[in-house]
Amino acid sequence: MGANSNVSSEESFVKLPNIKFTKLFINGEFVDSVSGKTFETIDPRTGEVITRVAEGDKEDVDLAVKAARAAFDHGTWPRLPGVERRRIMMKFADLIDEHTEELAKLDTVDAGKLFSMGIAIDVPQAAQTFRYYAGAADKIHGNVLKMSTELHAYTLLEPVGVVGHIIPWNFPCGMLSFKVAPSLAAGCTMVIKPAEQTPLSALYLAHLAQLAGVPDGVINVVNGFGETAGAAVSYHMDIDKVSFTGSTDVGRLVMQAAAKSNLKSVSLELGGKSPLVIFDDADVDKAADLALLGILFNKGETCVASSRVLVQEGIHDELVKKLKEKAKYWTVGDPFDPNVRQGPQVCRQQFERVLTYIEHGKREGATLLTGGKPVGNKGYYIEPTVFTDVKDDMMIAKDEIFGPVMSVMKFKTIEEAIQRANNTKYGLAAGIITKNIDIANTVSRSIRAGTIWINCYLAADNDAPFGGYKMSGFGKDMGMEGLHKYMHTKSVVTPIYNSPWL
Repeated sequence: MGANSNVSSEESFVKLPNIKFTKLFINGEFVDSVSGKTFETIDPRTGEVITRVAEGDKEDVDLAVKAARAAFDHGTWPRLPGVERRRIMMKFADLIDEHTEELAKLDTVDAGKLFSMGIAIDVPQAAQTFRYYAGAADKIHGNVLKMSTELHAYTLLEPVGVVGHIIPWNFPCGMLSFKVAPSLAAGCTMVIKPAEQTPLSALYLAHLAQLAGVPDGVINVVNGFGETAGAAVSYHMDIDKVSFTGSTDVGRLVMQAAAKSNLKSVSLELGGKSPLVIFDDADVDKAADLALLGILFNKGETCVASSRVLVQEGIHDELVKKLKEKAKYWTVGDPFDPNVRQGPQVCRQQFERVLTYIEHGKREGATLLTGGKPVGNKGYYIEPTVFTDVKDDMMIAKDEIFGPVMSVMKFKTIEEAIQRANNTKYGLAAGIITKNIDIANTVSRSIRAGTIWINCYLAADNDAPFGGYKMSGFGKDMGMEGLHKYMHTKSVVTPIYNSPWL
């Protein structure tokens, strides 16, 4: 038996958003693409067209970069006192709060995200991210250096320049704030390429930025496809840095483009196959809840999803029973319904990809504990799916599926758990559930991943740097590291004469 479903063809539970912005946003204006082309953005709840948006291409990226370059080289934004950038960013955050409902609706209808989560978490957190970095904008400074000879030296922190931000589709508002807020605080200008599946909230946020007083040309948004608009950003000779969040395969292409063009700096937040390691002393009920949350949150479309659940043999069977029981009550349906816990996958391609991996799991000999089927006769809904008896070499254990599919694996010893947790090309996150502080310390220091959660999962905060090891990428979002990656460090040295000390 699969999860409860609440998929209905009835009218939505709330009034759908009025789509106000569908063009490109370049140099402070909403404009058509140079080619005049548009493309459809699809409602994953139904598979129907929401609207058509302007389709940017290389020529449009060129115009956006030209505007951003002029705003950086000759405009006010990099030259404003930090306190003034802070004031404008605070106003931007206030406007996001004032338009929480509209932004949450756009991400629900465009990405299938839960409206309740958008209202309570996604959009308010985006506003808080702008406030966090606004607070840093007037505290950016270098250091005075102690030189070994008769020299006086200090460092300056300077904005890196024009940044290309390539935003993923799983957290449209949130991931945009992770990138735009620190680069604004640093004094950069930018071109934003939102995911082609979810462009609507990025355009709305560009409008709010303008209302807040962000000068023309500082923020530009070019809708379009990765192979055209995204490639144009990555290859552009007048972009100084690219920040990309998405798949490892596309991240590799972004690096290649940077290398083949102007050797621009790159930061990449890429895929994951995160292990959740549950030891025998864990509270089984709590462990089951965390395991389901880790994989089913945002319908599994999260890079840190706990898709590999490693369970010590002493509680394995009991935990499996709990997972089966609890998954039945994980309601799938219209993401505007406040009683629903899981909406549709973002698009048909992702829906079909997840179902293909479920079939791989069956063929490779894993045991389908629960789920595994589409839900309803329209839209891109999939049951919460749990496999047991999964081997490390199975595709469902190795590949990032990016959907509501959990692989449960049994282990005996701490050493085995560490070895298997690290048996992946990824290293984005991991979870540990144990009451033993020694186990927690040993395992957290042994797993090669950028974030380790102990007796919790998905616990994030603006102050905690976020990024991966290995093929999960490099460079950190959030925290002061998320600010400093948008800055250059310059050393300034001058001789000193007849000084009584060095």
